[in-house]
Amino acid sequence: MKVTAALVKELRDKTGAGMMDCKKVLVEADGDIDKAMDLLREKGLSKATKKADRIAAEGLTRVAFNADHTQAAIVEVNSETDFVAKNEEFVSFVEKLAELAVENDVTTMEEFTALPYEGEGTVNDAVIQKTAKIGEKLSFRRFQKLATPGTVYTGYLHGGGKIGVVVGIKTEASFPEIEVVGKDVAMQVASMSPRFVLEAEADPAWLENEKEIAKQQLLNEGKPENLVERIIPGKIKAVLKEVCLVDQKFVKNSDQTVGEYVAEAAKTLGKDMAVTEMVRYEVGEGIEKRHDDFAAEVAAQQAAAQQK
Repeated sequence: MKVTAALVKELRDKTGAGMMDCKKVLVEADGDIDKAMDLLREKGLSKATKKADRIAAEGLTRVAFNADHTQAAIVEVNSETDFVAKNEEFVSFVEKLAELAVENDVTTMEEFTALPYEGEGTVNDAVIQKTAKIGEKLSFRRFQKLATPGTVYTGYLHGGGKIGVVVGIKTEASFPEIEVVGKDVAMQVASMSPRFVLEAEADPAWLENEKEIAKQQLLNEGKPENLVERIIPGKIKAVLKEVCLVDQKFVKNSDQTVGEYVAEAAKTLGKDMAVTEMVRYEVGEGIEKRHDDFAAEVAAQQAAAQQK
């Protein structure tokens, strides 16, 4: 079959690969565009593999909801640079993954990456292809879906998606009725980064660690050991008020807590509301980021040149 310019263009439009690469694989595939796409994917995989040792710590978070906000999802996809994180195709990709998370009942990354993705094979295939096309290592890092019965979800993106938050409010009210309150609480989560929604949810291991820290602080301050155990509960209570969402001072009105703000809004609405869930993703948290030292790199290059 003759490889025409129109066929090359069609393959390029479908894959984003270079014109010469498209022509070469079309010749190799004897004009079969599906086979040529497979060949490009294979070549794309080879390119992506070379990027596997790079650090992808930039990127975006996105949130998505079903029609009545009774289901929600949040995803994080990483790139190597902030420049790529602003790429229109990358942004669209992250948004579509968030939508997929809402639309499907998958619980593991393995299940998610095996989902079909818009004619590009699976989600995993799409990540590989976009890594090759965009030219940076991309990493679909994590996702979470929330769909607790009787809960309405709202969300908030900060810094264009550097921080993403989903908040769940248990209520009989509709999304439009709780939208403002939900967004206010989500903004609180974004800015104050609480660990838990309620004090009762505090992780026992974390609590024990905090108690040990408080004990050592008190002993270092010279407090008598027989008084330390009596002082610790008060110190832990103060810490919990800082890390539990409903007990935090509300950023929009420090005269009340988040729980008091929600209760006041519920009273005004005439319908009960209680914050019961939250998820906060911050791009790159926990990833060791690369810190390029340009001056050191130049010096190393000059030293190498002098040795030649």
